[in-house]
Amino acid sequence: MALCAQTGSGRLSRGLLLLWVLLGTGLCQVGTEVEGLGQEGRTSPPTGSAAHTQRHSLAEEMYTNITQDCWEFFVELMSNVTASELCEWKVISRPYSKLQACLEDWADKLSYGYPNALAERYIFQSHHRYFRNCTLEHQVYFDPPEDVLLAMIIAPICLIPFLVTLVIWRSKDGKAQP
Repeated sequence: MALCAQTGSGRLSRGLLLLWVLLGTGLCQVGTEVEGLGQEGRTSPPTGSAAHTQRHSLAEEMYTNITQDCWEFFVELMSNVTASELCEWKVISRPYSKLQACLEDWADKLSYGYPNALAERYIFQSHHRYFRNCTLEHQVYFDPPEDVLLAMIIAPICLIPFLVTLVIWRSKDGKAQP
């Protein structure tokens, strides 16, 4: 399989490289005649472990380029977050989840494997750059949900008149209970 769309530096452009991997076919299959024999021959992809190594290194190169794009998108999303909001999960969960999903989805699409060292490096980099000061010094207590709190308040209030009625009813006949 001959790859014919090269940039000046000798590397395929990202778009063409991505298209090539996703389609799983060659961009330029060249048919040539073998001179002297008069038979038509085609270039064929390498076989065996050489082909596997070539596909893996191509997937690794593509994944490296794509993860950089994932990181840049994450940085762009985090630029909208103020310093006081950096430790609020409700604010940062969307950009953080998008980074993780981008890294994981592209690894799956390229059959690269996830988790991997490159994805972990970007996750650690995000924690080091944005979230290193988010550790809690002491445990923070939150109020229970409103419906649980309401049940905890109403249950004893409703139970008191029932118990008073029960005591009065049992002591009404005037006999001493053994």
